[in-house]
Parts: sequence; C-alpha cells; structure tokens
Amino acid sequence: MDYNLNIKHETSTRTALKKMLHFMKEEKRNLYIAFMVMALNSGIAMLTPYLIGYTIDHYIQTKLYRGLVIFSGILLGLFIISAVTDYLQTKIMGSIGQRMLYSLRNAVFYKIQSLPIAFFNQNKAGDLISRINNDTDRVNQFFSQSLLQFVDSIFTMTGAAIFLLVIHADLGAAALLPAVFILVFVKLISPLVKKRNAASLKSTGGLSAEIQESLGNFKTIVAFNRRDYFRKKFNSANVINYKAAVGAGLVNTIFVPVFTLFSNIAQLIVLAFGIYLISIGNFTIGLLISFIAYVQYFYQPLRQLATLWASFQTAMAAWDRISIILNLESDLSQKTGSSNFQIPGAPLLIFKKVSFKYPDGKEVLHGISFNLEQGKTYAFVGPTGGGKTTTASLISRLHDPTEGEVFLNGKDLRSYQPEELSKKIGFILQEPFLFNGTVRDNILYGNEAYRLFDENQLNLVLKDEGVESLVGRFENGLDTKIISGGDSMSLGEKQLIAFVRAVLRKPDLLILDEATANIDTITEKLLEEILEKLPRSTTKVIIAHRLNTIENADEIFFVNSGKVTAAGDFDHALKLLLEGKRES
Repeated sequence: MDYNLNIKHETSTRTALKKMLHFMKEEKRNLYIAFMVMALNSGIAMLTPYLIGYTIDHYIQTKLYRGLVIFSGILLGLFIISAVTDYLQTKIMGSIGQRMLYSLRNAVFYKIQSLPIAFFNQNKAGDLISRINNDTDRVNQFFSQSLLQFVDSIFTMTGAAIFLLVIHADLGAAALLPAVFILVFVKLISPLVKKRNAASLKSTGGLSAEIQESLGNFKTIVAFNRRDYFRKKFNSANVINYKAAVGAGLVNTIFVPVFTLFSNIAQLIVLAFGIYLISIGNFTIGLLISFIAYVQYFYQPLRQLATLWASFQTAMAAWDRISIILNLESDLSQKTGSSNFQIPGAPLLIFKKVSFKYPDGKEVLHGISFNLEQGKTYAFVGPTGGGKTTTASLISRLHDPTEGEVFLNGKDLRSYQPEELSKKIGFILQEPFLFNGTVRDNILYGNEAYRLFDENQLNLVLKDEGVESLVGRFENGLDTKIISGGDSMSLGEKQLIAFVRAVLRKPDLLILDEATANIDTITEKLLEEILEKLPRSTTKVIIAHRLNTIENADEIFFVNSGKVTAAGDFDHALKLLLEGKRES
C-alpha cells in the first residue's frame, strides 16, 4: 500500500468543516452557550446606532435634555453588558479550541501509531512532527480565535443588513450593493489562497524534516567535516520555505485593501443618497447618522473577514494535510477463521510460498518456503540486499506477504492480535533504541508481567533469570538514567539492556538482526550468556555477516536474490556466502 503523504489531497470545504466539527461534538452545549452570548452581544451592538439616531432626532434637536440623560444611561448599561458578553464568548471559545486541539492531536498521533512500518519508511519524521504540531495548531487557531470573530461578524453583518433595509429599503439596497462585488472577488480568489497556503505548510514540513534529519546525523556530518553540506541543504529548504511563505502572505493580505475600497464606496453612496433624501424631506439627520453607523457595522466585519478568510483557507490547507493521515488504514489487516496446521511435533514457524514487494513495485522475495522448529537456532546469511532483514520483518509481522502465508504455531500470523504477537516474538536490532528514563523503564518496556513489581520483586526476577550481575554493570543499577539519542551509554551497554529486555519477555521466537555486529568480543560473550538464559523451547533466528556468530546454529539458510535455500553445513554456507558476495 502507498502511504506517501505528499500525494495531492483536497476535500470540499463543507466536508472538511463537517469532519473538523466532529472533534467538537462533546462541546455542543458550550457552543450553544457561546452562540447565544454572541447573538446577545450582536443584538446590543445593533440597538446602539438606532438609539443614538433616535436620541438626536427626538431629544437633541428638540432640546429635551432629560430624555438625553435617560438614553445616555441606557446606552451606558448596554455598553457594560456588551463588555461582559465579549469576555464570556472569548473565554468559552478559547477553552473549546484548546480541548479540540487536544483531541485532534491525540487522533493524529494514535492514527500514526496504528500504521505499519511501511508508512514510516515512506515519510520523513520531521514532516510528521510538523503535521502533529504546526498543522493541528493552525486548525485550532481558526476554531479558538478566528471562528469566534467569524461568527460574531456574521451576526453583526446580518443584523446591520436587516436594520439598513428596515430603516430605508432603497438606501439599504444601495449600501449593500458593493458587497456583491466583494463576494464575487472572494469566490474567484479563494482557491489561489488555499493553494498558496497549502504550499507554505508543505514547505514548513519539509524544513522541519531537513532540520530533524541533519541534527539526527550531526555526528556523521562533523566526522566528515561536511558542515558546508549541512548548510547548503538547510539553506535550500529555507529558501523554498521563504518563497512559499511570501507567496502565501501576499495572497492572504490581498483581501484587506479590496474590502476597504468597497467599504468606502458604500459609505460614499450612503452619504450622497442620504443627503438627497434629506433634501426632499424623506429622511432625517439622526437616521442618516444611524445609517452610516450601520454601514460601518456591516463593512467593518467584512474587513475583519478578509483576514479571517485567509486564516480559514490556511486552516483548510492544514486540515487537508491532517486528514490524509486520519484517512489512512493499515494494510496489516486482522484475519479471522485462518487455517490451522498445528499438530504435535509440527514446526513452530512455516513460510508457505511467500513473496513480498515494496510499494515501488520491486519484488524482494520470490515464493520462499521454509520451516523453523521449536527450540532450535537458525542463521540467515547472505550478501547485503539479498532479503535477510525483509524475511525477519515478515516473521515478526512488520510487513505482510504480498503473496503466500506465514504460520506461527499452526495459525496464520495475521490472525494474532498485535499484543499477543509481541509476546511470542522478540526482535533485537543492530542498534537498539532506548527511551528517556532509567534502565528499569527500558528493560520492562512493553512487559506487562512485571509492570507493577516493586524494586525488591524485580531484583528477585533478575536474580532468578541470572541477569542480575549484568544490570549491576551500570553505575546506578536499575536507576541509571538514559537519555534517548544521546551518548550517555555505549552501543555495547545499549545491547545489554536490549538483550535483558528480551530474556525477561521469554518469547517463543527471538530474532537477532545483526545484533552483535558492532560490539566487541567481550560484550558479545556476555550477550551469548544472556541468550543462554532463555528457555530451551525458544527458537532463535540470527541474521549475521560475521561467521563466528553462526557456527553453532542448528541450521543455516542462505538468502540471496529473493530466494531462501538451506545451506547445509557451515562450510557449504561459507562457500555460498563467498559466491554471493562475488556476484553482488
């Protein structure tokens, strides 16, 4: 399955909004309250110009100052209520937005966790980080900040339009005419705005990916004195990001001057037409002042919507990048009702005419078949690129076969639940990854059996398994601090932790993928002693280039050109390996 996130993906605005609002479904009550508060606030705002115009016509021009004082008090009360409602709607929507951001980030992260290894092989970690952090924040900014202003502006504009038409229909229609041209302009320019913002977000993800990759490999860059290469790659990504950001910035700001122009045109129309109506006795000065205020109430939110619309298009572009992930489904489907080959004395693992190819179409394995017996040690050898690691990945179900079947204990590997499979199959890599925390945290990682054990109980387990002395090699024992990705530990020490972790899990099958390739012979001897602590029923699969690691294997398989064949004894395996290297 193709998991490339850089494919073009767009959703309609209506569909996108519907899916985004799904993350606010728990906030219905708070949204209703917020909208009621907004409606109240807009209603107060709409009353104010009319009351001012009424006061001018009935109390100021007639010099009835008692009425002026009364209406001034009424207006002051309305202003105080408006300030309170402003605060309430900001507080409510801000809280809703933060909870939405929390839910959205969880959804994206959990979806990523559910996807297979192929997804991570096809996408850069920096870009994924950008989608989880930056893109979700762009969506949240719209909902927590811009949406509040957006809805408030719609309420205000609707109320202002109603008052304009009610006060004087002809003058109101003339005042609203420029808005039609604004709507046409928005319709024409919006696709370009979304496109430019999508390009800007993509370039931000690319820049993040470049930084993450370069910093992650900075030791190699320093060792080869190629800081210039680092600078050139970063500068190239930064230039692309700069150009995309400038392009997005230009289209995002184009709305404001256009909206301002048509707003000023509307005021000129009202002023000219209004003075004419007053001259023929069909209008009053107070109503004209109110009318001008309502025109401001209509077009001022439109100018705000110019900025908000750009923010909305950015949120839509960000949502497109997020929704690609949310719409993905793992191709490692769960199989039910699988065939069962389990009979007494049957092999632990069966590969039955298995073929595999990556999304680029290149087939790595071609119809391979072999069996692994329980309690035996198997070695897979062969030239680089022959398919050894791919075979190991299929055994542990990091990938599924393109064709054929894999059986464990007589059951199709696809019929096992992930947690069940992780208990039965262990995997030790050439360079094990350790998490931030302590030695204890790392050796118990994913091991539910000892998760709740206190220190004394855990020490007894380590003693019973014969690995207590190995843990004692660390300065503070189980409490030794580990910094992920740092150099606080040597590769040999990291491998010790990985091997102890595997022994404590007691898997039915343990895969060692070049697990001792980069360590010294003394540490390798210690690791062999750890493996001897495993139950005799444990089947071991060793993938190695170093011949001394396969001498004691019960059976050797030669992997080359997508085929797996029994190599017979050690001498024959050596011969095949040398021939394979010459061919490659």
